Amino acid sequence: MLAGCASTPELHTLPEATRPVASWPESTAPPAAPPDKQIPETLPATRPTVSSAPTGLPDQQIHGLVLKLLPPDLKDKQGWATDVQSAFKSLQLQATQEHLCAVFAVIEQESGFQADPVVPGLPAIIRREIEKRRQKYYIPQSLIKLMLQTKLRDGRSFDKRISALRTEKQLSDLIEEIISMVPQAAKLFPDYNPVHTGGPMQVSVEFAESQVHARPYPYPIHGNLRNEVFSRLGGLYFGSAILLDYPAPYTDMLYRFADFNAGRYSSRNAALQRAISRLSGKKLSLDGDLLRYHNGSISPETSATQQALFEIKKNIGLSEGEIQRDLRLEKLSTFSNTLLYKRVFALADRTGIQPRILMPQIDLNSPKITRKLTTEWFANRVNNRYKSCLQQLNADNASR
Repeated sequence: MLAGCASTPELHTLPEATRPVASWPESTAPPAAPPDKQIPETLPATRPTVSSAPTGLPDQQIHGLVLKLLPPDLKDKQGWATDVQSAFKSLQLQATQEHLCAVFAVIEQESGFQADPVVPGLPAIIRREIEKRRQKYYIPQSLIKLMLQTKLRDGRSFDKRISALRTEKQLSDLIEEIISMVPQAAKLFPDYNPVHTGGPMQVSVEFAESQVHARPYPYPIHGNLRNEVFSRLGGLYFGSAILLDYPAPYTDMLYRFADFNAGRYSSRNAALQRAISRLSGKKLSLDGDLLRYHNGSISPETSATQQALFEIKKNIGLSEGEIQRDLRLEKLSTFSNTLLYKRVFALADRTGIQPRILMPQIDLNSPKITRKLTTEWFANRVNNRYKSCLQQLNADNASR
């Protein structure tokens, strides 16, 4: 229901249920059947990183740099600095100016540096969504009324608790409580808890679950992993991981911001879709998803991109089975080494060199979005914040 929503009218990410952001470890061969969970790939010993920033700084200097980059009036600035530095150290990310500015640009866009962002008009949004689901699942109005009157553990009714909602964390906790007490509520929330993203960087719970399979969570878990996503430290850790902790083939941070919104390697894969579209003559959605997904797992349903590839299989010299085999690697860095990737571009390049990176073309949808927003809009907004951060640092350094 609120998957991918952020805290103000301009802060939005795409619903994670439709945008898989995890992938299998590089060392794992593609499975014979769609995996239940996709796991972030294991990074090589050497991570690609943006140049020109200081590296190998002592902790004290890094802490000072983080403090300088944080908003001057931020509450608990020292706490934020400590958590950012801890997340980078746990992920073994270089605390460069570029990396820090990238993370802070996402935080500013997604939450305005709030660990648990306030969602304007949240009670009204929830009531509209309940009514939509009531109609969709043919639930009697009398049952909804009974559920809303049900008193919860704190003595207030479900209806009054909805009226008091201000943040997604409060909503997530409320839904888990009502489902545990009123079994009928599961019909309204078939995915158990429809709040899929949270924390200062609006990271999906699904990504966090897959991340801890690839790399143990370095901090104590308070209750469950969902709570960690909604916390400042956990949200910074998982947000930094999804943004920076993978070997992307980009020299421009803009495309990492696009991938943050659309899913890892979406910018690379969208360029491949464009090449496939030109070769096949089929109009394709350039969204960066070559396969279909359901709840983060590969769906057996054939995608439009697959179908287009099947139609040119003789041209690229691959069978349908070989095409399927390579497509299963689309969320890995090694996908660009597959026969499928190389042969599609080799054929497409005969009419002129095709771009290897392309901005994913995705419309963003959520109950809170009231105007047309896209992944490109999101990436450019964050990129502008990122550039401003670097410019401010350069200005500060020049004035010394």
